[in-house]
Amino acid sequence: MRDFPEYRNRPLAVGGSETQRGVLSTCNYEARRFGIHSAMPTAQAKKLCPHLLVVPGRMSMYKEVSAQIRAIFARYTHIIEPLSLDEAYLDVTDSPSCNGSATLIAQSIRRDIESELNLTASAGVAPIKFLAKVASDLNKPNGQYVIPPSQVQEFIDSMPLQKIPGVGKVALQRLHRTGLYLGEDVRNANYRDLLVRHGRLGASLWKRCHGIDNRSVQVSRERKSVGVERTFTKNIEALEQCWEVIEQRLYPELQRRLDKVGGEHVRPITKQGIKVKFADFQLTTIETGSNKLNLAAFYPLLEEVLLRQQGREIRLLGLSVMLQPEAQAKQLSLLDNE
Repeated sequence: MRDFPEYRNRPLAVGGSETQRGVLSTCNYEARRFGIHSAMPTAQAKKLCPHLLVVPGRMSMYKEVSAQIRAIFARYTHIIEPLSLDEAYLDVTDSPSCNGSATLIAQSIRRDIESELNLTASAGVAPIKFLAKVASDLNKPNGQYVIPPSQVQEFIDSMPLQKIPGVGKVALQRLHRTGLYLGEDVRNANYRDLLVRHGRLGASLWKRCHGIDNRSVQVSRERKSVGVERTFTKNIEALEQCWEVIEQRLYPELQRRLDKVGGEHVRPITKQGIKVKFADFQLTTIETGSNKLNLAAFYPLLEEVLLRQQGREIRLLGLSVMLQPEAQAKQLSLLDNE
């Protein structure tokens, strides 16, 4: 909308072609009023809003602007953890800018982005990392929300659990079935019961809802996995069709992507897995331990995951590998060289 004024004030989305089974990367607020959102199939979005304009992405431009935004961040702090091209955590604890005020720093960054790049930006300010993320969504598209230390627990108590990063639809349903809806509900719950009923999620939520988040802002983020997937223009259903796609298209591409991050000699793999999305959009995954990328190991995984097919056609197929943590890989490399 910035670069093409004719796109303004109309429902607009970035994504793939309707005829090619594309999905949307993002959309503007005019489109969202029709119930359209990112990751929605383009065809479905067109049904909700027939006059929706869908344009292809311009990744080179997004990367260029992302670098410009990052340069603005760096004027205020060098402790920056990118989350995506247009989102990042900033630790401004020791920043001398704006007399050390996180609120004023956020306002100044947003002003710089608007005046220099002609883009709006939203910000969340909080003394706890996950709350800054939550707050950043509260005054979009062009505002900021501040949670001062004195109001942290009050804010958490009244916060719906779906606002907490990592709580998806399925997890939220399980939480609701056990009477947990707000942060206060989790804070007042028995810790052992949360562990028994919700496992690691329960333990994480208990910490979050007590205002505990000791994660620091990570300047460098370690890649944990490499994956590749394909959405079909026409659904497939037979195991033989799936295996042909894996053997001829997905596996070679996975090898290439793994080589780009240094290959197995730098970051050995620990698991390899398959992802399947059925025609009803239900997604399922399966994985197995593996210390070496192996095409043949995908075949029994494919057989097993298709036991869940229940007559449904397949819309998407993907392969992935989990990478060994860098520190562990370096340690093993040193031992090998001794």
